[in-house]
Amino acid sequence: MSHLTDHQLAALKNALEERRQELEQHFKDNDEENSLLGESLRVSTGELSTVDNHPADAGTETFERSRDLGINNALRDELEDIEAALQRMEEGTYGICVISKEEIPYERLEAIPYTPYAVEHVPGRESADERPVEEQVMTPPPSGAGQTRQEHSGRFDDADAWDSVEDYGSASSPVPLPGHDSDDQDS
Repeated sequence: MSHLTDHQLAALKNALEERRQELEQHFKDNDEENSLLGESLRVSTGELSTVDNHPADAGTETFERSRDLGINNALRDELEDIEAALQRMEEGTYGICVISKEEIPYERLEAIPYTPYAVEHVPGRESADERPVEEQVMTPPPSGAGQTRQEHSGRFDDADAWDSVEDYGSASSPVPLPGHDSDDQDS
């Protein structure tokens, strides 16, 4: 920890302890042990039956629960990382990359006080040169696909829909009745 001054170390420890308290309060407020996230969908929604509900309602509820569980898992991981960082402070190894044993710059620790890695050694970092695996199985679009494909096909495309219907007016403009001129309505 020789590269960190006592003032820097105290500031980082204070930041870690504050964040730990915030996370502990989150879990206390949400009382994970008694929360409905682990219960069945029927129990957590309070519905006796889902028969009268639209399937999208169940989908929305499932999405919301999945999102909440994901957030709680990420926050739980962050809390564990904070505990590990505080433990490294006690052991005197805080601020040293666990892989390269190099000093982690103060600016990085200030941004992510619980990180045990220097930027170069963060696990799971992908190179910007790597492409998604899906691209290996994608086929190129057929010839003529794109901006002008509908012009040459002779079929109606919703991209030109407004041009086709604007003569009939809109909900905010008066529409003349068939067989009547707009001048006849004024008299």
